[in-house]
Amino acid sequence: MIVYFVRHASAGQKRFSPKKDEKRSLDAEGVHQCTQMGRILSAMEVAVDAVISSPLKRATQTASLIANEIGHEGKLNIENALRPEAKYEHFREMLRKYSKFEALVLVGHNPNFSEFLGRMMVANGDRAYVDLKKAAIAKVESEQKKFVLHWLLTPRLAKASADASVSEGSSGQIAISQNGSGPGQDIPAEGKKGKKKKKKQLQAARTSRSRPTTSRK
Repeated sequence: MIVYFVRHASAGQKRFSPKKDEKRSLDAEGVHQCTQMGRILSAMEVAVDAVISSPLKRATQTASLIANEIGHEGKLNIENALRPEAKYEHFREMLRKYSKFEALVLVGHNPNFSEFLGRMMVANGDRAYVDLKKAAIAKVESEQKKFVLHWLLTPRLAKASADASVSEGSSGQIAISQNGSGPGQDIPAEGKKGKKKKKKQLQAARTSRSRPTTSRK
C-alpha cells in the first residue's frame, strides 16, 4: 500500500470557538498551495484509489483541490480518525478498513498527523515524529510488513526548486527530497504546457534550418 500524507493547507488564524474553527476555510495562500502541490502529484502521474479527509472544512477543501488536480473522480471519504484529536489506534483501525486499496491520499491535521506518520515507521509501537508543514506531502509505502518514507515535499521546497530551475535556465524541473534528505527524483513542473512549448520550439528550429540561405557580396 502507498499512502500520501497531506497536511491541510494554510487556513488563516485559529478560531477560539471549536465549532467555528471546524468551519475555518482555506485562505488564498492555502488554495495556491493546494494547486501547486496537486500539480506536482499530477506531473508525477500519481493515481490513487481513494482520497480520505478529516471532516473539518480546511481539510476537505484541501482534499478536494488535490483530488481535482490529480484527476481523481471518486467520492471524498470522510473519517473521524483524521480529526486533530484522534488517537493513533483509531488511525490504524481506519487504515485496516482501506487495506484492500493500493494507494490512498490522507488529509489531516497536526499535531497528531505528524505523530501518525512517524509511528508508522518505527517498530514496537514506539513514538516518533515527522514534521509536516501546512500543505506538505509525504509518500509512505509498505515494504515487507513495514512502512518506508520515500519522500517529503513542502510548498517552500517546491517553490525554491522551481525558482532555482527557472533562474538557471533549466527545463523547469522540481527535485523532490527522498527520505527527507538531499536531492531526489526530478519532477516536471510544467506538465503538458511545457511539452507543447518544447514542441513549438523544435518545430521553429527545424523551419529555420530548412530555409535557403543567401550570401551577401
